[in-house]
Amino acid sequence: MNDGIITIFAMATSPLPSATTGDGAFLRILLLQDFNTRVVVAGAMLLGAVGGVVGTFLLLRRRALMGDVLGHAMLPGVAAAFLAVQALGLDRSLPVLLIGGGIAAILAGLAVIGLRRASPLDDDATMAIVLSGFFGLGVVLLSVVQSSGGGGQAGLEDFVFGKTASMVTSDVVVIAVGGVLVASVAGIFFKEFRLLCFDDGFAASLGRPVMGLDLLLLAMTVVTALVGLQAVGLILVVALLVIPAAAARFLTDDLRWTVVFSSIMGAIGCWIGVTLSAAAPGLPAGAMIVLATAGIFVVALFVGPKRGLIQRWSLGRTLRRTVGRDHLLRSMLECREVTGDGEITADALMRNRSWSRSGLGGLLRVARRAGEVIQIDRDHWRLTDRGEIEAAAMVRNHRLWEHYLLEYAHLAPSHVDRAADRIEHVLDPVLVRRLEAELGASINAGQPGSPHPLAAHDFSRNAPLTGEQES
Repeated sequence: MNDGIITIFAMATSPLPSATTGDGAFLRILLLQDFNTRVVVAGAMLLGAVGGVVGTFLLLRRRALMGDVLGHAMLPGVAAAFLAVQALGLDRSLPVLLIGGGIAAILAGLAVIGLRRASPLDDDATMAIVLSGFFGLGVVLLSVVQSSGGGGQAGLEDFVFGKTASMVTSDVVVIAVGGVLVASVAGIFFKEFRLLCFDDGFAASLGRPVMGLDLLLLAMTVVTALVGLQAVGLILVVALLVIPAAAARFLTDDLRWTVVFSSIMGAIGCWIGVTLSAAAPGLPAGAMIVLATAGIFVVALFVGPKRGLIQRWSLGRTLRRTVGRDHLLRSMLECREVTGDGEITADALMRNRSWSRSGLGGLLRVARRAGEVIQIDRDHWRLTDRGEIEAAAMVRNHRLWEHYLLEYAHLAPSHVDRAADRIEHVLDPVLVRRLEAELGASINAGQPGSPHPLAAHDFSRNAPLTGEQES
């Protein structure tokens, strides 16, 4: 047997060797002037791209950890293949070990699908069971390999960490062939996979082979994990299957663009990780790839135009302002109905809606800038002509919905105000016309009256404020 396996299976904790030193070293690495760097960058980027494609479908299928399951399941397959070759007295080779890992990964995937269909367990439980079982078996077999004596077992555990820094041209070719195969299958069966991911029950009702598609997706994941085993190892391959796809979900709702963005971000994360590892001696390439990809995810998490935290905060702030403005205009118009006075104090508005003084002040300032209210003096406000129109439409929508709830939902009059409070902001003109048609000509004649008495004391200038309202 050949003890040179150590040089073939270098651990991912070894840095990418750099052939350049000095001030221009980083520029040379960035420009890929070193052949070894070009090989590693090409292989890693191809792996990141194909991982992003497969990972998108796994994520939407709610099986994002399937890559982790298959990666861990490869360990007993590799160890068993080595023991079988050793028992036959043959020299082991990398293809034999990878075939053993692939068989074990397929068995693990079938075990997940079978447990999910034959038991009431959820996907996460079945994947956790299969992952821990296969990985435990792999550790046991690895111990048997190391205690069996004989040569050739040294470095076998390096499959756990990969060999990014020691990638050669043949590894890149294997990754490229596997990537083209996976990408072709994804393109051919794109519509079927889209239907499977979003509604497998509907797909089955249309006659689509759901089980067959699951098995095809499993095969794509196995191929990706096998080629990824050479680059980042079974521990880190899950990062290339999950993180780019998760980051792409913050950028778009279109599945086509999700796949594209996921693939691009996976490739960019691999390029950044390999470049940093080559530029800074001592940084492990595999781990840097994962960290770079995670950094891309963090950026997408905050600035993503669809589900990013900043975008969600901005939309929530806009919605709160819109709702507050609607409540302000409706309260001022209802105040005039009760008191007959077009001027209203801030204290009366605070009693009516339980606003804080600072919160009401902000709403009034926004409405004043919009030309919907004017300030008479320090504490008195009045609706403008524009505010009158907006407030009348808001009150009408609110009371139409109140009458609808009384007529068809049979709610008590004392409960309809709160229920209508939640829906009045999203009633579009078409729905308003449908409500008018449902409720009859008496409603269409003019502004519908409130189905419950408006609390006159809430608008009284002399009513006391509670401690919360004064704060």
